[in-house]
Amino acid sequence: MATLEAPIEIGGLTVPNRLYRAPLLECAGNGPDAVDALIGDLEPAAESGVGLICQGATIVRGEGGCAAPGMTRVHDPDFVAQLSRLTDRVHDHGSRIVVQLEHGGLRSMETWHAEYRRENPALEQLAVSEPPWQLRALDRLGFLEYDPHVLTTAEVYELAADFGRAAARAIEAGYDGIHLAGANMGIIQQFLSPFYNRRTDEFGGSPEARLEFLALVHDEIRERAGDVPLLTKVPAETPAPPAPVVRRKLSLADGVEIARRLERIGYDAVVPVRTSVVWDMSIVRGEYPERAWDTEALHEQYDAAFGGATRRRLVALANRIQSLQYDFEPAWNEAFCRRVREQVSIPVLAEGGIRRRREMDRLLGSSGGSGGGDSREDPACDMVGMARPFYAEPRLGARLLETESGAEPPRVLCESCNNCTVPQVTGAPGVCRTPDVLRKRGVLEREGAYGQPESE
Repeated sequence: MATLEAPIEIGGLTVPNRLYRAPLLECAGNGPDAVDALIGDLEPAAESGVGLICQGATIVRGEGGCAAPGMTRVHDPDFVAQLSRLTDRVHDHGSRIVVQLEHGGLRSMETWHAEYRRENPALEQLAVSEPPWQLRALDRLGFLEYDPHVLTTAEVYELAADFGRAAARAIEAGYDGIHLAGANMGIIQQFLSPFYNRRTDEFGGSPEARLEFLALVHDEIRERAGDVPLLTKVPAETPAPPAPVVRRKLSLADGVEIARRLERIGYDAVVPVRTSVVWDMSIVRGEYPERAWDTEALHEQYDAAFGGATRRRLVALANRIQSLQYDFEPAWNEAFCRRVREQVSIPVLAEGGIRRRREMDRLLGSSGGSGGGDSREDPACDMVGMARPFYAEPRLGARLLETESGAEPPRVLCESCNNCTVPQVTGAPGVCRTPDVLRKRGVLEREGAYGQPESE
């Protein structure tokens, strides 16, 4: 049992407190201003006292694999070396930083982004196996386009080596550890999931074999980057469409067992998340982002991404339906995290719908710490993280950490309205676009709630 302000050890790394900025899309790309863009996005959280900064999904290869426009790639040693400016800035504030490594596989832009496909006709989608019939049906109906290259056994080994090489470059640039994007329908989840993985070699056919890719990635990182802190998300596909639409998926019990085996393999921390087998609002629960869809200035860019106005409207309709299906639920991964923590001795990190300091204290099993609280219960996790709230308040840590005794425990300003997420399909940066939230942030800035004013 610990307060939010208490330090924690992850794989030999001391993190000064238990608040972390969960991975987000920074949309910084790899251009001449990419490092400055990343510093602008990530340093404010460190400056506000957040203990651990998780840089959002970065791609381990030079071509393909991006789930959204503007994702940063870490295949080029010269570019990665420049990221030492970012890691130095984070360390100057006493925080730690890890980079999340990713390849999108069938979730990549090669599948869903119409303009990108036209501009890159020779770029193949990478697949663990032939797409399941449900995705092939969407292809025939014209909603998505699948023409995948199924990885051979040798190519699986080479992909794992790319994760290892990317990790080594990142550690050399000053990152404190590696975070793997093991959920949200990236290629690692596709290896783990019986929905996607129907391989007949050593990487498929049983739960143990489906985990073999993560075991191989672990070994590659250890060999190339050393004994560095290694974290990964762990998926449970409980929000997936029900049978008979999707029969083969990861249950909550499956997710718990994956976490147990990852500890035995040598992973240093896990982040249990409930996620679907498809890319939907199960990972960004909240309101239908009406402002984002109704912004006419973005319609042309949406049309380029989705393949025309009709498809744009269909995607918006699906978004509206999903907002009803996946209504906001506070701390929606809590039950999964609690079950995992009962079975492992490595740190368990919780994220997803955490919005109040009192909630953080409860999840950590604290009686309230400096933020107050009413009761003590067994911890559900060892660290608590947030993602979208940092779009709304880049210096959020200053309001959540070391709150005055007896004061009302703070709540983040983020309304989970998702107006920040939809424009990212156009390559737009991840920022809050909701006027009411921005006005409230302005008031807090003038009151000094974030420490130094942003103009200084």
